[in-house]
Amino acid sequence: MKKQIVVIGGGFAGLNFAKAFYNSDAFEVTLVDKLNYNFFPPLLYQVATGFLETSSISYPFRKMLSGSKIRFWMGELEEIISNESKIILNNGELNYDYLVIATGTVTNYFGMENVKKNAIPMKTLEDALNMRNSMLQRIEIASNSLDLKEQEELMTIVVAGGGPTGVELSGMFAEMSKTIIHKEYPELSHVKNAKIYLVDGGDSLLAPMSKNSQEETLKQIKKLGVEVLLNKQVVDYDGQTVSFKDGSTIRTRNLIWAAGVTAMRFKGLSDEMFGRSNRLLVDEFNKVIGTENIFAIGDTAFMESDKNFPNGHPQVAQPAMQQGKNLAKNLILALANKTQKPFQYNDKGSMAIIGRNKAVVDLPKPKVHFKGFLAWLAWLFVHLMSLSMPRNKVNTLYHWALAYFSKNSSLRMIIRPEKKIKL
Repeated sequence: MKKQIVVIGGGFAGLNFAKAFYNSDAFEVTLVDKLNYNFFPPLLYQVATGFLETSSISYPFRKMLSGSKIRFWMGELEEIISNESKIILNNGELNYDYLVIATGTVTNYFGMENVKKNAIPMKTLEDALNMRNSMLQRIEIASNSLDLKEQEELMTIVVAGGGPTGVELSGMFAEMSKTIIHKEYPELSHVKNAKIYLVDGGDSLLAPMSKNSQEETLKQIKKLGVEVLLNKQVVDYDGQTVSFKDGSTIRTRNLIWAAGVTAMRFKGLSDEMFGRSNRLLVDEFNKVIGTENIFAIGDTAFMESDKNFPNGHPQVAQPAMQQGKNLAKNLILALANKTQKPFQYNDKGSMAIIGRNKAVVDLPKPKVHFKGFLAWLAWLFVHLMSLSMPRNKVNTLYHWALAYFSKNSSLRMIIRPEKKIKL
């Protein structure tokens, strides 16, 4: 009998795990995801700002897995019944010999309901499209308004979160305001007080990166015209006013929330199995503490056994991909009664793009920092090569080339479904 593996989540971790069993005769793998496509989160902000189309960074699971022995099930996990080795989905049930949880993270609003209700998140492809539509609609409203204060509020943008997403978004908005907005919206040429703010509760941008990268990013993002507010914590947003812990406020219709993420909890797993930010506590083999055949990989896993990362691995693509591959190898080794390999993260470095011809890169081995045009090229190459399929790479390169030489894009359409399909 083949061993039944159920994988929940088709992101970096889940997909890299599942691909190891592409033509396996010993395991039967079912990949479950609530979406019918895989997408590339690091480039979401370019979809949100109209520089890439959705098909450039996404690809259907069934097309991706066509020709393999991997089964795809579009559904959402509702409950885990561990004593029966069974999961309940919103549209059925599945039994497993091994359950692999790779559900990633969701946006964390830190309990602020008004922020959750009124801010624009940046976590999913739907979020990116909603942001593009919302921002474009507000610019159109501003261009027809006769009220200068209303125009300023509609054009002012506050980006909360000084990580790579926040830096990349604010840099892109700053460049767009100087090129696209200036050229295509002459009605707004008199609006002088609209600003782009990048705010963060810490004392630096790109906190996990080197001090050199932090200082370079701060310098370059300010040169682009972004107003950076550090040690500034958002506590409320009513749709028109962002309120901060120190009592100050900013009037804006656009709060983009890139300030934090949290993992998800699942019915059937005890509270003791979850650690910081709802991440599942796992051993060195990614097995969930207190279970026999349930594993967690990627952003949803919290491993303290890696001596180089005693506080858990960073929630980025590389640890997720490496954990997925390592766990797949270990399950194959376990079936052959061979010694399994504990996970140890191979840190390949980190990078962030600031704007046109501007980026920062940190490499750990050897410890190297570089910036500017060379770092920008490295960022483009790494992200292009990381896209899942050849079609994604070609589409993305084409749109990047057009945008680079024209300093513009042609994807700024406001498209919203008229009504939702009843299932």
